[in-house]
Amino acid sequence: MEEKVVTDNDISLYSESFGTPADEPIVLIMGAMSSAVWWPVDFCTRLAAMDRYVIRYDHRDTGKSTSYEPGQAPYSIEELADDVVRIIDGYDLEAAHLVGMSLGGFLSQLVALKYPNQVKSLTLISSERLAETDPDIPPIDPSILEYHQRAATLDWTDRDAVVEYQVGAWGISSGSAHVFNSELIRQIAQENFDRTPNILTTFNHSTLGGGKEWLGRLNEITVSTLIIHGTEDLVLPYTHGLALKAAIRNSELLTLQGSGHELHPEDWQVILPALKNQTSDL
Repeated sequence: MEEKVVTDNDISLYSESFGTPADEPIVLIMGAMSSAVWWPVDFCTRLAAMDRYVIRYDHRDTGKSTSYEPGQAPYSIEELADDVVRIIDGYDLEAAHLVGMSLGGFLSQLVALKYPNQVKSLTLISSERLAETDPDIPPIDPSILEYHQRAATLDWTDRDAVVEYQVGAWGISSGSAHVFNSELIRQIAQENFDRTPNILTTFNHSTLGGGKEWLGRLNEITVSTLIIHGTEDLVLPYTHGLALKAAIRNSELLTLQGSGHELHPEDWQVILPALKNQTSDL
């Protein structure tokens, strides 16, 4: 693993790469409030072993990248998507395959619309459309919202408490297909806490606006698009995956039966070969 800090004026983005730069490049984009460590090292190294150059990075306000005071994010959702292109340019790549999870998939769609020449393909995992809210699509499950209400009373300086809170959050977001791997999630949550100077800055992602001019334009996406979605996703129910497939021309849908809003190691045996196929330079 190689570390690299990409800078642009007052923005600093911490990233890590796996594999050989001559191979097909993949940029991994994690979800809201999550640093790059939520793409497990083992996942990245296995993908790199498939002759891929894999890059993961910390969003602004997570990990080792530029962060701002809690509640004072001076950027929009569109500017958070611009960071993906900063990473592509920072590695001297003409274009890259984008693999986004949850908010990462939302940002990937925006990048594909705004910078079509720098996107080789899209893979959208547990994601929703870059579109106006559809009242016919089920919202987040009430159990998820109820769990996260405890965030208001949590001591966010208490490492153990924050880690256990995050373990619980991933636990209720998991599906029934696999046994929840609490130890792996706990290890990642600890690393995530340790590399983030003030974990409260991650909540800035929940305040972001902007990007409205890109809503409802998914029919303009022409790159190969793979959608991966679990049937037991309580955060973004499976209907979101179906809606994405309907909105993006010629997209493919890989359904994970019984999986939730997660990147479970037991699903990697399906996900990784699919990513290899999706990112082949045909």
